[in-house]
Amino acid sequence: MPQTVKGVISRSKGAPVELTDIVIPDPGPGEVVVDVKSCGVCHTDFHYREGGISDDYPFLLGHESAGVVSEIGEGVTEVAVGDFVILNWRAICGDCRACKRGEPWYCFDTHNASQKMTLPDGTELEAALGIGSFAEKTLVAAGQCTKVPEADPAVVGLLGCGMMAGIGAAINTGEVTRGKSVAVIGAGGVGCAAIAGSALAGANTIIALDIDEKKLSWASDFGATHTVSTKGMSEDDVVAAIQERTGGFGADVVIDAVGLPATWRQAFYGRDLAGTVVLVGVPTPEMELTVPLLDVFGRGGKLKSSWYGDCLPDRDFPMLVDLYQQGRFPLEKFVSERIGIGDVESAFEKMAKGQVLRSVVEL
Repeated sequence: MPQTVKGVISRSKGAPVELTDIVIPDPGPGEVVVDVKSCGVCHTDFHYREGGISDDYPFLLGHESAGVVSEIGEGVTEVAVGDFVILNWRAICGDCRACKRGEPWYCFDTHNASQKMTLPDGTELEAALGIGSFAEKTLVAAGQCTKVPEADPAVVGLLGCGMMAGIGAAINTGEVTRGKSVAVIGAGGVGCAAIAGSALAGANTIIALDIDEKKLSWASDFGATHTVSTKGMSEDDVVAAIQERTGGFGADVVIDAVGLPATWRQAFYGRDLAGTVVLVGVPTPEMELTVPLLDVFGRGGKLKSSWYGDCLPDRDFPMLVDLYQQGRFPLEKFVSERIGIGDVESAFEKMAKGQVLRSVVEL
């Protein structure tokens, strides 16, 4: 029988979110119903509310979650009822050209549940990133569930999006290893996760750059060895600040966790010759970048974008949960506050003001 539960939706661009009844259908083939235990308040959900993702309102928001599988559909073998899982928004297909060449983290045919969750009147909801977990229950594809050791949902659920994006940008995309120097531009949630990932990988110099002193303080807690306030700095000044802290050469890896043309250029020129640039901050559609092609050729190295931290959930989520439980990875520090499902709109306001790393809804 379909179930009616409470969920947070966005009905129109810029309007405050609403807590209302939503209907969860019985899982079909390859689908799973999850009892949601936690959901982080991510910038992506705010972008959905503001129309920055699409205009397919109404949206069922939320995606950065952990929970327990309560029902499974026909043919589901990946998980069983009672499994503790972290939800991911890129269920790999196993059959596309990326998967077949052994690079499933690039899967070009990721998928979600076939059925839609709805309002009681039958209006279909567009689930944020195919998850929609600002809700007591949600319907997802079985491949979007990654079984992990049971742990504090509010903490480990953050691996479902922003924290994995930052950690993976450093370790998977940037290939940070011991002894390397790293600069991270932007010290919000994703940037601090990139800093934590760099520290975990053994980088010896980790430079955090941001215009907000509070965020730089957070960066130090996650392993930044140097912090730089870039407020009022020119692009050249930022590049010089990175070079000054890396023997005059620039960093081996520079991660742009902001996603502006100006910050990307800072990353490009702030790296050492043959160094790596990783773009993990998400640009907006109208942004354009101009860089002399001769500089691209002459500086060498790698210019990369990081998709979801180039993660493989079945590989990366259990490993990071294990490290957290061993006390070797401070994932709990990303939880700024624990809130109720009716507090999402106020959490958006705190996020916009830079007052929190993550507000986490507990259910």
